[in-house]
Amino acid sequence: MSDPTTYLLERAWVDGAVHDDVLVDIEDGRFTSVTPGGGDPGSHGEPAPLPGLTIPGLANCHSHAFHRALRGRTQRERGSFWTWREQMYAAAARLDPDSYLELASVTYREMVAAGITTVGEFHYLHHRPDGTAYDDANAMGHALVEAARTAGLRLTLLDTCYLSSGFGAPPEGVQVRYDDGSAAAWADRVRGLREDDSTRVGAAIHSVRAVPRDQLGDVVAAAEGRPLHVHLSEQVGENDRCVRAYGATPTRVLADAGVLGPLTSAVHATHLTPGDVRLLGDSATYACFCPTTERDLGDGVGPSRALHDSGSPLTLGSDSHAVIDPFEEMRAVELHERLATQQRGHWTAPELLDAATRHDSLGWPDAGAIAVGRRADLVTVATDHVRTAGTGADEQSVVFAAVAEDVVSVVVDGRLVYNADDRDRLGRDLDRVIGRIWT
Repeated sequence: MSDPTTYLLERAWVDGAVHDDVLVDIEDGRFTSVTPGGGDPGSHGEPAPLPGLTIPGLANCHSHAFHRALRGRTQRERGSFWTWREQMYAAAARLDPDSYLELASVTYREMVAAGITTVGEFHYLHHRPDGTAYDDANAMGHALVEAARTAGLRLTLLDTCYLSSGFGAPPEGVQVRYDDGSAAAWADRVRGLREDDSTRVGAAIHSVRAVPRDQLGDVVAAAEGRPLHVHLSEQVGENDRCVRAYGATPTRVLADAGVLGPLTSAVHATHLTPGDVRLLGDSATYACFCPTTERDLGDGVGPSRALHDSGSPLTLGSDSHAVIDPFEEMRAVELHERLATQQRGHWTAPELLDAATRHDSLGWPDAGAIAVGRRADLVTVATDHVRTAGTGADEQSVVFAAVAEDVVSVVVDGRLVYNADDRDRLGRDLDRVIGRIWT
């Protein structure tokens, strides 16, 4: 049992609109009352003020924590996703459970500082560099769990099945760290992971190239009742190879194997046919877009609006952490559609805020709203910073003007885990940890 807490929010996004003077009571990590216009704080005492505009906690639905070490190091030469991947493999080769704990801890702290209260970690860095298991077969996963606990945010560990370098070819190089040998062996290892009040264990299929078609069903069976995520059609080259190997698009391969559905998230979903869009929408599969990574890698612009209109809910992720800024991810969905179509107005600010606060695809349906009974997450954005001043202090300013640095405080499950005074120390810690990885 935790002590009750009361906050007075200067402005807050509640029930799809911005309200002034919202009084919230919190007990045992959940909202017990939410009163726009203020009111009597009752027995909880004098409320703590939160000046600025407060929104629900944000969900980062697709993360590779170790990619944070790549920021600023992959822009020196021309190339493609495939050349970038070699640089990513170099980072993966350098980590062990101790250094991964350090790196993930500061990466997750950076997420909290950006207003993220739940992260979905797409985790495939499982074994020793030679491919053999650590004494604790889930040592790398346990490092991520501990890192999230240290940073103060919730984690959905999307333990990832990765068996092939491409359509049946054996793993190569650092990929041996990812490989469990079979989907059955992957499932056996995952059964050793445990959930708690701040941790969920989900599953992931790395991609149709990395998990043979005849083993997809084993992953689906092992993931029953839990979130299941998959990289989908991020690259045209992958689509082409899938059609040559299987005579079908990646989306069709996943549909035929029973992968798609309301617990599944298709990450990227960039290069789709109209038939692919219908398959995803008809199955209510989430579409998780990661716009800052998709543009950093030159992936392309996916059909976000068409997917949404077909029945595929939108979620957002920071993926490779080219930046960690959920506000930029929100507005980029709309701005990328503008570039692709030369028209404005595909997504409204409330729709994008709804996408950014969807925690349900990660197994946390009780988060993402300032409402009675929901998990008490509060992200307060300054309305007097240079970028936000004069913008109206409403949902439009949050989505189309704010940046991560405008977040001044974060409450997760009723506990204050970040305020702006922490930012300088976080920067020093990131510099120290990442510098040590590369030396």
